[in-house]
Amino acid sequence: MTKAPVKKTSGGMLPWLGLALLIVIADQLTKTLILGNYHLGDATFITGFFNIVRAHNTGAAFSFLASAGGWQRWFFTGIGIAAAIFIVWMLRSSAAQKLFSFALACILGGAVGNVIDRSLHGYVVDFLDFHWAGWHFPAFNVADSAISIGAVCLILDELLRVRRAR
Repeated sequence: MTKAPVKKTSGGMLPWLGLALLIVIADQLTKTLILGNYHLGDATFITGFFNIVRAHNTGAAFSFLASAGGWQRWFFTGIGIAAAIFIVWMLRSSAAQKLFSFALACILGGAVGNVIDRSLHGYVVDFLDFHWAGWHFPAFNVADSAISIGAVCLILDELLRVRRAR
């Protein structure tokens, strides 16, 4: 009796790891451009609701724990590394699930991009500044955008999975 060949799951996750790598490259390239052309606090008006700025975030999303005294740099770096390891593990077993894997790849690329910043600079470089009528959304970057897109896709994937189960 011949056994069916064992299918390698790592080959299936390579496109997703490639997407994550593209996100890291885009994130780091844009941050390098900002660091090379802007001083902290500099801003360029683009439209009535959008500016390019240079901001440093020593905390997490929305500057959570930004003024915590320095320990948060290593705490958030550790969380990013742990999340990256967990996501790669998840991708190994679910690479065929396209939306789910796309979401994980986006989150992975964003997490690694921000871990690189924390490791190199001690802060995350933010530069996208959306505002309206004097109110500014906290500045963010490509990595943050990828994480947000990934989170939305995870929610959508779960909603679709529940709907299919009915």
